Amino acid sequence: MTELVVLVLVVVTALAFDYTNGFHDTGNAMATSIATGALQPRRAVALAAVLNLVGAFLSLHVAAAIATGLVEASMITLPLVLAGLCGGIIWNLLTWLLGLPSSSSHALLGGVIGAVLAASGPAAVIWGGVLGKVVVPALLAPVVALLVGGVGTWLVYRITRGVDPGARDRGFRWGQVGSASLVSLAHGTNDAQKTMGVIFLALIAAGSASAEDTVPWWVIVSCAVAIALGTYMGGWRIIRTLGKGLVEIESPQGMAAETSSAATILLSSHFGMSLSTTHVATGSILGSGLGRRGARVRWRVAGRMAVAWVLTLPAAGLVGAVCALLVQVLPGLAGSLVVFGLLVVTTAFLYHRSRAQHVDHTNVNADWCPDDEVLDPDHHLIHERH
Repeated sequence: MTELVVLVLVVVTALAFDYTNGFHDTGNAMATSIATGALQPRRAVALAAVLNLVGAFLSLHVAAAIATGLVEASMITLPLVLAGLCGGIIWNLLTWLLGLPSSSSHALLGGVIGAVLAASGPAAVIWGGVLGKVVVPALLAPVVALLVGGVGTWLVYRITRGVDPGARDRGFRWGQVGSASLVSLAHGTNDAQKTMGVIFLALIAAGSASAEDTVPWWVIVSCAVAIALGTYMGGWRIIRTLGKGLVEIESPQGMAAETSSAATILLSSHFGMSLSTTHVATGSILGSGLGRRGARVRWRVAGRMAVAWVLTLPAAGLVGAVCALLVQVLPGLAGSLVVFGLLVVTTAFLYHRSRAQHVDHTNVNADWCPDDEVLDPDHHLIHERH
């Protein structure tokens, strides 16, 4: 009975993580389209939600890599999976509060790896899998996306240099609808599967599945729905940073950036790499700024984001490790219930803090100003103070 209760807690927490993954990463697909006016904010997140839902059914390569390629399944227990999920959720919510587009993928993986390290030591981690499927893609993805986005943007402006700017922008806004849709579809093929892999890992730990089985249908459906619902919520704070904080984006840049992101993400899904869509989208947007003559890139904002990227794995891992120690110290079901309770309290606190600086579809496109670069939730958007 105890194991069944913990399994239910793990599944609920995993779906909660999937939900945070949805609103945390909506901006990866839709921030540039919203910033250029190609799509109205509410329509953009609705379109992204539908396509994330569809994309989650298109491939299972990443789910298999998460479930069997990063930690030794034989050393995993349900409380450890719960601890790892807590690390991922708390880091996601903290970076969302600060408007920092960090990697939900690495938050999840960091939490799980930290929990396993605390409980079972280094032998429980498949370091070759972590290096090949997490660390190397994390280093390469933003660089590749930046180069592709920069070259694509330069070519777009070069090819259309004789076209009337107004007509050009109108045409590229229509193109952005298609390219942003492709990114959303690609996001579903990559990110939704990470939660599928974690739930499958929990089922293996509970003895309800083996590593040779395929991911159950109910896991696929529930994860697809959870990430779609989270996507529809918007994640406006991060959309604002990506759409307005890095580069002042024009429609040709937006289409080039989105197309670059989609190509990189789909390629990684094909090879089963747990790629961060945030890293890819950010690299593409920065590349679009470098590829357009006269564009201003806010490297100070990009630098803060890079710091968050570096901290994601260890910070989420630390939270996962602390939660793992709690479930080991407290006997039986008590440890899992305490960890779950602490997660609920922390979530409520971070949500309350977010209300001090309200960002939604009505002000997501407000002009960027120096105050927006202050990572303090008590600072309000400049237009809200006037």
